[in-house]
Amino acid sequence: MELKNLLNFGINPLHLLRQWLESLEIRNYKVAQLLCKIIPSQCPFERKIKLFNRTILDIPPLCKLNPFYEQLVMLRFKSLAYLADECGEDVTVYC
Repeated sequence: MELKNLLNFGINPLHLLRQWLESLEIRNYKVAQLLCKIIPSQCPFERKIKLFNRTILDIPPLCKLNPFYEQLVMLRFKSLAYLADECGEDVTVYC
């Protein structure tokens, strides 16, 4: 089925993917570690470009433009909570 037809029926694929990401539960140590490593703790795109100690360009954080930003941050938080609460791991290495 084409995307246009899905949207005509009121089905938004992005919304379905967001719901799926929100419903994920972390129950595996290795998966939790991997998610904590690959999902950054802060937006990696914000930059200040300086020349001779003067800021010439300020690039704002672009993470908010990602349609799954909130879900990925929550998934990282769930992973950190699993590692700390269930596995007893020190999660400061991921911060």
